[in-house]
Amino acid sequence: MKTYKIHLIRHGLTDANERGIYIGRTDLPLSPAGLSRLLAMKKAGGYPPARRFFTSPLLRCRQTLEVLYPGCHAEILPGLAECNFGEWEGKSVRELKADDRFQDWIAGRRAEIPGGESAQEFQNRVTAEFERLVEQLMRAGDTDAVVCTHGGVVMLLMARYALPRQPIAAWAGPDGGGFTLRITPGIWMREPVAEAAGELPVPPAAS
Repeated sequence: MKTYKIHLIRHGLTDANERGIYIGRTDLPLSPAGLSRLLAMKKAGGYPPARRFFTSPLLRCRQTLEVLYPGCHAEILPGLAECNFGEWEGKSVRELKADDRFQDWIAGRRAEIPGGESAQEFQNRVTAEFERLVEQLMRAGDTDAVVCTHGGVVMLLMARYALPRQPIAAWAGPDGGGFTLRITPGIWMREPVAEAAGELPVPPAAS
């Protein structure tokens, strides 16, 4: 039976990531350290081949794909951009500590980000884009795809679709890392779920 693998990869480090600053829609490039780490990870291997490539529209994701898969001609998926952090964009956790709204959001007592996306809006946007992508791959018969996106997006997608079920925090991964989802069409058509088929990059013993 034909199955479809979608490899979800988190972008490399930016300067803001290194400084613990929230960035969502700010279009930052990879930092020198982020670029060096990606090059080292690529050299070590473990990134699977694919026929199709997709990316968030933001520069840090497009650059990550170009490092890991040079010349791959990625298709842009606007719905897989990072969360809109509104008033918290560009601020560090230290700066936000005194904001009760932020503390409530971190603790899960608040769904809305002031001036940004609510948890439901973020989830609806990301899952709608992902399900369109799955449908597109199935129509074309393309069984392997790489998607470069953001940490929050990867976590949301894995928590929403991956079996066995895990809490969202379990799907936090490092820069340049990620997970593979294996989709069986017959199962997906009944209920949109997928098998968590491994971490990325694939460890040498498993690749």
